[in-house]
Amino acid sequence: MSDVWPTELRVSKDRHRLTVTFNDGASFELSAEMLRVLSPSAEVQGHGPGQGVTVPGKRNVAILTMTATGNYAVRIGFDDMHDTGIFTWNYLRELGEKGDELFAVYEAALAEKGMTRDKAERPR
Repeated sequence: MSDVWPTELRVSKDRHRLTVTFNDGASFELSAEMLRVLSPSAEVQGHGPGQGVTVPGKRNVAILTMTATGNYAVRIGFDDMHDTGIFTWNYLRELGEKGDELFAVYEAALAEKGMTRDKAERPR
């Protein structure tokens, strides 16, 4: 069981940000894009070490749904129909504390693979 848990989860009016406030007073604003591309789902993380997928074109993704999963996590659904990521309180805290660093790694992976954060205008 975790020592930290959220006292508030609030989605912004434009649905592009999630503010998470924890019981120790820490509060983080997480972008929907970061939550989507760093989703803990098998679709993004893979089924084993080194199987993660770099997901391009999610700059403008929005949060559609949030569903409590027990009392340890929340399942977040996005407007691209991805909804299999179960975000534990600990993972949300990690994204709050290390999100900039993790997102920088994601951006580097995009660049390395010739991908962008924007949707392609036309198929290549």
